[in-house]
Amino acid sequence: MHDTTASRAGDFDLSPPGDAQHARLVAALDAPAREVLLEHGTEAPFCGTLLADKGPGVYACRLCGLPLFTAQRKFDSRTGWPSFTQPFDERHLRQVRDDSYGMVRTEILCARCGGHQGHVFDDGPPPTGLRYCINSVSLLFVAQGEPLPDPLGRGESNALQPGSAQTPADAVNAPVQPPADPTVSPTPLVGDA
Repeated sequence: MHDTTASRAGDFDLSPPGDAQHARLVAALDAPAREVLLEHGTEAPFCGTLLADKGPGVYACRLCGLPLFTAQRKFDSRTGWPSFTQPFDERHLRQVRDDSYGMVRTEILCARCGGHQGHVFDDGPPPTGLRYCINSVSLLFVAQGEPLPDPLGRGESNALQPGSAQTPADAVNAPVQPPADPTVSPTPLVGDA
């Protein structure tokens, strides 16, 4: 059994899956998802299935189902990976210093399962100035009105239905402002997710 006492964000249980649950979740992943989520890999740019997705909904961790981003905060960064200006809930992500490949970056992990999602950079558009550069293979898209995945059986599948306390207030009709000139990228963007 998992301890939920100081590890809840809204009504999402952030306690990590047990060893048997984790092994079951990992066994359900395909090779590309395992490479990115578990080995901190990066999918090739402009190849991800969620890059051009524009429908309303939520992007959840592919491994454990925790909602990580909303479609309202997604924008086209022209980097080749899905990009967001802010997370669904900051408590749903963990940031770790990443000094691999001769540069210093901030790696983004799912706060519940530790699955690698991508990196966050400070070259995004207003209002946050942040660009969460995320691997498509790390995410599952859940269309607005559809139940969340609940692979851990924690009763979270209906957490985002209308009127739910877990729906972030700013996720409703809050479009992201694009960069001023759509033909010019704001600053040179550092590559990979």
